[in-house]
Amino acid sequence: MLSAVLRWILPPPETFENPVEGQEKVEWFRCLPFILIHLSLIGILYVDFTWWCLGIAFVSYCTRMFCITAFYHRYFSHRAFETGRIVQFIGAFIACSSGQRGPLWWAAHHRRHHRHSDTELDVHSPKTKSILWSHSLWFMSDYALPTFLKEIPDWLKYQELRFINRYDWIPLLTLATFCYLIGDTSWVISNFETSGMQLLVWGFLVPTVALYHATFSVNSLAHIFGNKKFETFDESRNNAIVSLITLGEGWHNNHHFFPSSARQGFFKGQFDPTHRILQVLSFFGFVWGLKKTPSWVQGKAIS
Repeated sequence: MLSAVLRWILPPPETFENPVEGQEKVEWFRCLPFILIHLSLIGILYVDFTWWCLGIAFVSYCTRMFCITAFYHRYFSHRAFETGRIVQFIGAFIACSSGQRGPLWWAAHHRRHHRHSDTELDVHSPKTKSILWSHSLWFMSDYALPTFLKEIPDWLKYQELRFINRYDWIPLLTLATFCYLIGDTSWVISNFETSGMQLLVWGFLVPTVALYHATFSVNSLAHIFGNKKFETFDESRNNAIVSLITLGEGWHNNHHFFPSSARQGFFKGQFDPTHRILQVLSFFGFVWGLKKTPSWVQGKAIS
């Protein structure tokens, strides 16, 4: 128990070593903060509801989901576009406030997923593990604690990324504190009829839990339910519902066939909000070099 408590305080390990596969176990006590965030949703019953609160929850969810999909996934994991150091850090910081660990951790684990997708070495595959394990329990395991630096040599020179990767609780706590303090100001109370506790619940807790399970659904549901437009060596599938709640990440079979594209909705009707926003940011010069989907890719579709 003492070692688990220390893991709350000490930064998670960084290692160049490969993980020991097949011996993963859930560390329930170490993951108590993750569990408490879920249990804290009971706070909904003790604060008043206003439409402003729902709107704030929506903005908090969408802003952080965009940064997860655009920066954690398409940028840090796949280098699907380019940006400057300041925008890179801002995107990483906002994504990190979702509680899904740091940018280097996220990219390292995701690159391993692509290399071993739906094999015994893919720790969150619903094909080789249970759906519950692939959805969330793997995230609570000892395997999921370290950042495997060997996977991300291209990012190690950025000390600011190394910092928030090791102290990933700082963005999370910053957002929670900001929500409470803003909600407790007299101007917000008088104009929007909210309180600090309301904004803590609706601006932080509710969307954070929703973000966890929307993101996790790409690992679990998008490898079970949906259709396959491309022949891949795994069970990745296109799932419109998952795409809706993740701003375009549900076109997962497309992505596994051609991972480096900044766009994941390759076909007409496959709405990809993240790509649309990246195009707007590109127009204003915040990002550039968005990698396109080559014309030959659509010709490889099997259905």
